[in-house]
Amino acid sequence: MILPMFIGFMLFVVYPIFWVLRWAMFQYDGFSDPIFVGFENFIRAFTRDKTYWFTLYNTMLLAFSKLLVEMPLALVLAVLVNNKVKGSSVFRIIYFLPTVFSVAVIGLVFSILFSAYNGIVNGLLVHFEIISRNINWFGDRWLAMLVVLLVSVWTTFGLIMIYFLMGLQNIPNELYESAEIDGAGSISQFFFITIPMLAPVMQVVFMISMLGTMKITDLILVMTNGQPGGGTEVVMTYIFKFFFQYGDTDAGTLSQYGYASSLSVITAFFLTIITVVYLRLSRKMKNIY
Repeated sequence: MILPMFIGFMLFVVYPIFWVLRWAMFQYDGFSDPIFVGFENFIRAFTRDKTYWFTLYNTMLLAFSKLLVEMPLALVLAVLVNNKVKGSSVFRIIYFLPTVFSVAVIGLVFSILFSAYNGIVNGLLVHFEIISRNINWFGDRWLAMLVVLLVSVWTTFGLIMIYFLMGLQNIPNELYESAEIDGAGSISQFFFITIPMLAPVMQVVFMISMLGTMKITDLILVMTNGQPGGGTEVVMTYIFKFFFQYGDTDAGTLSQYGYASSLSVITAFFLTIITVVYLRLSRKMKNIY
């Protein structure tokens, strides 16, 4: 029973890792003979490729901004849905529904909704006289990043809510009953019982959300493709374009497998550091008293 999963893991996880590590040392475009260049690709990334570091900054900015919005939203909705009220199951499905949609379809739909000339969002804002003229949402870097942030949160907060909901259902009711007898109100119970008891779940959810956002690719490609002027480019789309010669990059007319592999290794290294530091700092969250 384990064998099919093990074979898939070796073919689609372990082998690609070694493949990337190997080609990171070569100059290779997929057609001509590979040329061994040693650490030249890494030197290029650290000394001459300012765009890569800009995309890494964009990725970090998007990841932490999303955490600030997604975590409180998912937690509050999980608490509300967890209450034994009529129709709570329907709301669970509604909130979780965006998670099962294709990201490509979501990106396409929202790019149409936020279109500068015939988008529904601009039409509603003008109709209610909130704005006097249409906004070019994807013509400004910060506006485009804001739209990407909102769509990304809408896409994934339902899954985070389910994690919180599972954690809430594992909290013993006796704790709330004891707190209520002692005179604690709903707000006090939330901050001194609910949040501390959810700490182990929060540790996992924070890491999943952060790393998932830092690996965002398809949503950016569909919605903005890094525009305007590369202002919304993130690290994974930047690497993707070097691998597959998609869009405008410094790769010219041929793919650069070697350089893209070196960027993948550097990015994986940074993700590893972030994960280790986070797990180190949050290790006390595993303990429930």
